[in-house]
Amino acid sequence: MLFFMRLFFDSLWRAIAYCFMPRIMALALLPLAMLLVLTLSWGYFYWQPTQDWVSEFLSSWQVMQSMMDWMQSHGAGDLQGVLVPLVVIFSVTPILVVMSLLAVSLMMGPALVSLVVQRRFAHLAMKHGGSVVNSIVWTLVSTFAAMAAMVISLPLWVVPPLMFIVPPIIWGWLSYRVMVFDALVAHASRDERIAIGQKHRLPLLLIGVITGYLGALPSMVWASGALFAAAFVVLVPVAIWIYSFVFAFTALWFTHYSLGALEIMRAQANPVVVGASVPVPALALADDPRNPPPST
Repeated sequence: MLFFMRLFFDSLWRAIAYCFMPRIMALALLPLAMLLVLTLSWGYFYWQPTQDWVSEFLSSWQVMQSMMDWMQSHGAGDLQGVLVPLVVIFSVTPILVVMSLLAVSLMMGPALVSLVVQRRFAHLAMKHGGSVVNSIVWTLVSTFAAMAAMVISLPLWVVPPLMFIVPPIIWGWLSYRVMVFDALVAHASRDERIAIGQKHRLPLLLIGVITGYLGALPSMVWASGALFAAAFVVLVPVAIWIYSFVFAFTALWFTHYSLGALEIMRAQANPVVVGASVPVPALALADDPRNPPPST
């Protein structure tokens, strides 16, 4: 357990430090440009039709309509006028999350992995356990699975506690699947990648869930009620930039952890390398049960 926690926090502080590099800040703007065009296009063409559809849906739901009528009769005001934009916002949020993840994976992921490799893991041998095509297929399949899970679990989001539990879990699983694969696809063999996924499954899922909650931060920017409709053009770019920055941090955290785990796995498998120019990581040898501490 101590071994996993040390690797967990080591990769965490490194990811935080990398986020302040000018190169990372610039990369975070790339998905923003693409998603900004898509979001504003959707808002221009479909914002009002979507609100109309949601309003009709809520009106046809007799229980919900009765509840809103009762609350309005007791001084709640135009409850439906506030509720409809919020329903649209929280419905669109998962789609933006998935699109942001795809943008990070396809546009930022390789650049972030390359940066971490150049600065920390240039000595790791590349075993090419997958290809670019494998990575794209893996990302698309995992994304469609996550989208299906979001659609299936959407009714659970009406329950307040589950609203704050289900989406981060789905996001954590998706980011774990996609970003670990991208981090290891060039350097790890297929067997090494599977072994890391099995041995480090819980810490990697924990990283995914934590970053999933961080990914919910833009919802706080959006949750301004009826004001959102007027501030749509301003708030959406801010929210998407936050998503992009959080996803960059997520990719860095997964990359540092995954490649660190690969380095340790190889060091434990071959603790003595004759003529090696790069020292064996002290963390790997200290936690290797085959290397007991020296007697005093």
